[in-house]
Amino acid sequence: MERVTTSYDVNPVSSPRSIREWRVDEQPRERLRRHGATTLSDSELLAVILGTGTRGVNALDAARLLLNTYGSLDQLLRRDVSEFCAVPGIGPGKALSLVAAFELSRRLESAPFDTKRVVRNAKDIANYYIPLLRGALHESFRALHLNSANQVVREIVVSEGSLNASIVHPREVFRRAITESAASIIVLHNHPSGNTEPSREDLLITKQLKEAGAIIDIKVLDHIIIAGDQFTSFAERGLM
Repeated sequence: MERVTTSYDVNPVSSPRSIREWRVDEQPRERLRRHGATTLSDSELLAVILGTGTRGVNALDAARLLLNTYGSLDQLLRRDVSEFCAVPGIGPGKALSLVAAFELSRRLESAPFDTKRVVRNAKDIANYYIPLLRGALHESFRALHLNSANQVVREIVVSEGSLNASIVHPREVFRRAITESAASIIVLHNHPSGNTEPSREDLLITKQLKEAGAIIDIKVLDHIIIAGDQFTSFAERGLM
């Protein structure tokens, strides 16, 4: 488990009081109500999500312990329920609330495709999927179906997990594209490692898909790799 130590150390025993016992103007929820969310620190916003603490660990202590353990909100985004539960003051209910909150932030950050939105270039795809896939621990391979006007009409999750030719088989990629009369497709997957460079497996899969698409007259326009805040377009690099 990744652990990052910051410059402060939280000792829950030193702050045994419930937040309800604090002065009203010091309580995170009350400060949020009176002054707005922008006035609260990261730990205070997390405390509002947590709601209450446990015996000896109030919600703000628990929030500071979360940041002290994992280092940043970006690192918290990558954690699952069991990892949250390992932090003092965080039970299953609070862990689920955190996971839900981070998933909502991930979805809000990505600008969703409108119905039949026209795709002009790889950046249009990347701007949507970078925030959606940020923090993902496993690879996800997806196919976007486009009509003759380059409008996205469907997204299909082809596989989840390690990417290899046996899992990402052309028949699975094109099966729905054929039945839905897609004019072309764009495929994409993420690299949790953060490295945008195509692997030998990526190149092989792209070659197989391109050849299969040519046979059934459904063109593969691009293969995009999402890694952290960056992306690689096979089409832009001349790999198609």
